[in-house]
Amino acid sequence: MSENKDLHPTTSGQSVEDVKFVYDFTEGNKDLKDLLGGKGANLAEMTNLGLPVPPGFTITTEACKVYLASGEEPPALRDEVSAHLAALEQKMGKKLGQPDNPLLVSVRSGAKFSMPGMMDTVLNIGLSDESVQGLAQQAGDERFAWDSYRRLIQMFGKTVLGVDGDLFEEALDKAKAAKKVTVDTDLEAADLKKLVTTFKKIVKKEAGREFPQDPREQMDLAIKAVFDSWNGERAKLYRRQERIPHDLGTAVNVCSMVFGNLGPDSGTGVAFTRDPASGHQGVYGDYLQNAQGEDVVAGIRNTVPLAELEKIDKKSYDQLMQIMETLENHYKDLCDIEFTIERGQLWMLQTRVGKRTAGAAFRIATQLVDQGLIDETEALQRVTGAQLAQLMFPRFDEQAKVEQVARGIAASPGAAVGKAVFDSYTAVKWSRSGEKVILVRRETNPDDLDGMIAAEGILTSRGGKTSHAAVVARGMGKTCVCGAEELEVDTKRRRMTVPGGHVVEEGDVISIDGSTGKVYLGEVPVVPSPVVEYFEGRMHPGADDADELVEAVHRMMAFADRKRRLRVRANADNAEDALRARRFGAQGIGLCRTEHMFLGDRRELVERLILADTEEEREASLKALLPLQKQDFVELFEAMDGLPVTIRLLDPPLHEFLPDITELSVRVALAEARQEPHENELRLLQAVHRLHEQNPMLGLRGVRLGLVVPGLFTMQVRAIAEAAAERKAAKGDPRAEIMIPLVGTVQELEIVREEADRVIAEVQDATGTQLKLAIGTMIELPRAALTAGQIAEAAEFFSFGTNDLTQTVWGFSRDDVEASFFTAYLEKGIFGVSPFETIDKDGVGSLVKAAAQAGRATRPDLKLGVCGEHGGDPESVHFFHEVGLDYVSCSPFRIPVARLEAGRAACRSEGSDHR
Repeated sequence: MSENKDLHPTTSGQSVEDVKFVYDFTEGNKDLKDLLGGKGANLAEMTNLGLPVPPGFTITTEACKVYLASGEEPPALRDEVSAHLAALEQKMGKKLGQPDNPLLVSVRSGAKFSMPGMMDTVLNIGLSDESVQGLAQQAGDERFAWDSYRRLIQMFGKTVLGVDGDLFEEALDKAKAAKKVTVDTDLEAADLKKLVTTFKKIVKKEAGREFPQDPREQMDLAIKAVFDSWNGERAKLYRRQERIPHDLGTAVNVCSMVFGNLGPDSGTGVAFTRDPASGHQGVYGDYLQNAQGEDVVAGIRNTVPLAELEKIDKKSYDQLMQIMETLENHYKDLCDIEFTIERGQLWMLQTRVGKRTAGAAFRIATQLVDQGLIDETEALQRVTGAQLAQLMFPRFDEQAKVEQVARGIAASPGAAVGKAVFDSYTAVKWSRSGEKVILVRRETNPDDLDGMIAAEGILTSRGGKTSHAAVVARGMGKTCVCGAEELEVDTKRRRMTVPGGHVVEEGDVISIDGSTGKVYLGEVPVVPSPVVEYFEGRMHPGADDADELVEAVHRMMAFADRKRRLRVRANADNAEDALRARRFGAQGIGLCRTEHMFLGDRRELVERLILADTEEEREASLKALLPLQKQDFVELFEAMDGLPVTIRLLDPPLHEFLPDITELSVRVALAEARQEPHENELRLLQAVHRLHEQNPMLGLRGVRLGLVVPGLFTMQVRAIAEAAAERKAAKGDPRAEIMIPLVGTVQELEIVREEADRVIAEVQDATGTQLKLAIGTMIELPRAALTAGQIAEAAEFFSFGTNDLTQTVWGFSRDDVEASFFTAYLEKGIFGVSPFETIDKDGVGSLVKAAAQAGRATRPDLKLGVCGEHGGDPESVHFFHEVGLDYVSCSPFRIPVARLEAGRAACRSEGSDHR
């Protein structure tokens, strides 16, 4: 197979024969996540710290990439695995699957970024019809041995051989029913032995082969299954949702087994060094006696709170608390820990920086600063704009009359209202039809990911804060209530019964509060978030829980504002929006759309302008519009006094100000039929036909309007200049900037600018007021970006209109394509995210970067900004920082997000420069 080495080199460029593909836990560290994955790197780190980690080794992500590219494992991999397995066997004093004293191992996935439940794990590898007897003798517990064997066949059958997992669950339910018990721990050794026989028959029938008895074959097949699971549908969907690159691959961790299912003195659990929902310090997590790890995250049996472990096994509890403190101080962050206790011996199976809610992220970041574990720069990297946006969503009104029917575990905060649905398929189907839904399950599993994404929130009757539903919901920022045991969820009959006997059928509206765990019937009204009230100036940091969060947000925003280079402006078209934006921290207006000032009561004046047959009629219409425009600008300059206000001259096609062609045609036809006067409607209809364009986005709009409709732009410039003069006379400080839209060539800009300069000079002479009005352009056409060096000769600033630039670069009409094929493009992975949501760095972004460089080469003091909604997108803000823009502009609600991300971008840039 050596011919493959040149066809499939590793990502480092080395031949596959020159690369080390397997690392012992003693060889790695936490900084090797790219190579060893998050789980492997952290197992190595805990081993280095001297913590009790079962011995094992990690197969690298490079091996996975070679396998996925070629369809075959690297030629050297088998020998490397054999060498490390032999070393592990020597260390443990027993061999894999040894009949009288078997070494058993787990095979677990472990990508660079945590993907809980999305890829595959197989436990108890090495068990067979022979070695199960040896395990029973070794452990002195026949029931434990057969329980471990049935688990292996169940996991191996589903994960490796593709057998429907429900078949095993149904067989297990039948075994419990026959025994008249409700939990699997009540099944005895003889019952489990029969169950193993049943499971093997299921494998033979469904997979067309016997369950493999060779332990090495089990391990090799499991390793391949983990590699394959990287491209499983649920893993790909999760990566798209979380924007995780598809080319990273997964590592595989082979770890010697320790057993939590050896009886009441054994168990397994998950712990957090702080509450992942609130960020508060304390003892948080779940523990389950006589169980393996999959039982905890699956929520099959309800766990006990971690604090109960102190009563069950104080020695292990005390040791765990000490290890948790060690790990948090070492990682300087909230740690998520998986552990097993085997007959009183504590073992650490995993640690990672834990997923947390948005509120917890802000609280923890400030707490760690106060503890001296991290500085402000690092604190900013611990929170995100997306998390801040979550905190700005409304919450339930505590004063509302509500009907609470249950209370579960507050797993992921938020206020979610929707129709109850009981399976993932229905959640997706109804959501696509515009319905808001709550996904209700006994417990979720990775196959529910589609429905979890589609739902407003998730409600389960089983599981705790570490169950699959809780972990995935927190990662996605979805509202989640888990373990609401009072609810009887019947997924087959598509209903749930609440205390008191009331039945909630599919389609009934329910409300869930992920901050309190409360479940309500019907729709509960919502009120503004305390974080929004803080930004609005209606709430100040204080002592109660809401104020504690506000205090954390306040401090992080202060950190960001001190660090950021990018200024943040608002897209606002009136004084009310401008004032709100200013309260949210806007440092000016980056886009005032003047077309919004031509709607409502003024539409008739615009119609008269469009219908004007003579110069006198046109001038009369413009003269009537002038004072109205001027007053708009006076109010805007007053609201943003002392801050820049960029005003875009009229941009959309004129037909947008006229009635709809169908509606107008009906009115004309009815008037003719009734022989009623309809001259005005007829003239309007003729104008609509005259102005009709096949593709208005690429037609008579923007600067083209200013060049072919005499006096239109002149009127607007005069209104701006006169408003600025009036504000200066009132001792104000207006800082107007005039933006010419849709320029494609410098000649267009030069003509409009010359006329604008003339009008501004006239206003100066008439008012005796010196005006300094900057004139620039919106870069929203590829040609403008490519000729930016020429355009900068006539422009004092560029504002990148990335919405239109995205449309013209991609050839998309946004309003059409988002509804028609974007969903398919996202599902197929062509888009990781919509290019209208996050800037397309390779295409649109490269034009922005080139235009910025060319513009500044011509005019070094050229001011550069962006005014599309990308200006409020976290990832896009980082890009705009990197290419050297001066400011971003976005809607008022997104200003805090942009401020925070601008600070984070500056910190990240400092770190890159330092490295």
